[in-house]
Amino acid sequence: MPILSAPSHPLSDDEVSRIRNDFPLLASELNGYPLVYLDSGATSQNPVSVMEAEQEYYEQRNAAVHRGAHTLAVEATEAYEDARATIASFVGAAAEEIVFTSNATEALNFVAYCLSNASLGRGGEAARPYALGPGDSIAVTEMEHHANLVPWQELAARTGASLRYIPVDDDGALLLDCAAEIVDASTKVLAFTHVSNVLGTINPVAELVALARSVGALTVLDACQSVPHLAVDVAELDVDFLAFSGHKMLGPTGIGVLYGKSRHLHALPPFLTGGSMITTVTMESSEYLPPPTRFEAGTQRISQAIALASAANYLTETGMDRIEEWERQLGERLVAGLEAIDGVRVLGPRAGLPRIGLASFHVEGVHPHDVGQFLDSRGIAVRVGHHCAQPLHRRLGITASSRASTYLYNTTDEVDAFLAGVAEVRSFFGVSR
Repeated sequence: MPILSAPSHPLSDDEVSRIRNDFPLLASELNGYPLVYLDSGATSQNPVSVMEAEQEYYEQRNAAVHRGAHTLAVEATEAYEDARATIASFVGAAAEEIVFTSNATEALNFVAYCLSNASLGRGGEAARPYALGPGDSIAVTEMEHHANLVPWQELAARTGASLRYIPVDDDGALLLDCAAEIVDASTKVLAFTHVSNVLGTINPVAELVALARSVGALTVLDACQSVPHLAVDVAELDVDFLAFSGHKMLGPTGIGVLYGKSRHLHALPPFLTGGSMITTVTMESSEYLPPPTRFEAGTQRISQAIALASAANYLTETGMDRIEEWERQLGERLVAGLEAIDGVRVLGPRAGLPRIGLASFHVEGVHPHDVGQFLDSRGIAVRVGHHCAQPLHRRLGITASSRASTYLYNTTDEVDAFLAGVAEVRSFFGVSR
């Protein structure tokens, strides 16, 4: 378990070194070097307590939930619903507002498809206000991950609504002056990322939500890069829907979370249908259970939810405010160090401006895949490619980038090892200065 301290006491390298003992993989070597894992923006590592939570479920109470009346089924159901309550508390929601999905991509698609079904007349009068059609618009931003862009492209295609986007400037910051022209009386949905997975930018949620509220639009927040790293409270953010994934916050793969305000979940028709989410079925029609069960058709993600709850407890006990501050320091160290290296362009906010502990960069004259291979040969794991954000890279004038992303278990020494590796890249590949 994490080292417990008062939330006001910041993490230090010494404490992080002790926290690392909870993560077995971090003690590994890669290509003969101590592993420096800087790819938590893609998938974080798991502490022993999370792995044990999932194993303990399978060893002691493996059964279908919400179905059987035998003891194991009752215990499994209690553990599953306790996990839901834990996740709800972690983000400041009510338990009935939390829907478990396979991942955040599915959660975002869930919202889009539920709105699509409402547009087809499903859900009756309660769902009618959620219908879209020709003359309506959906707004996103130019910095979105494909998971918060493609579902809205598809919804627009199915309903006849138009898709608009808020552009970014040369540094990747949203052009908020343009937002009021794009989000207007025709806008039914404003979907945007809380934190860019490429830029590390922390977007002004309050300002964007206020804009959406002024025209009666729903807000959908991609919180994949914020919930693991910042203290997130859905009531404070006041968004209508919010999605995040388990594997980016110390949890297992195969589980994501959709938060939806209770009134929306009660009004919307389901997307996936079948067992577990119905009350009455005849050969002609079906009636559905209240949320969140209405949106969890089939066999639930039981062990994953329990493990995710363990991850949330780990983060809570460590202190999200402490994690946020530590990653702010690491992010500042990353960006300042990269900016000091000749031929390296950092994407997103410059050193000294708010960001999470993530930095994407472009090395002049060297393909990002070669940068990644070189760092890998030194035991340093980073992400390379377009990071599922092709439009953003295109806007910034490049096709791909390299990305280093930190978490609570990374040390300043690891950041320095990474910076030393990047400093060698251009000379290794014979690129003139």
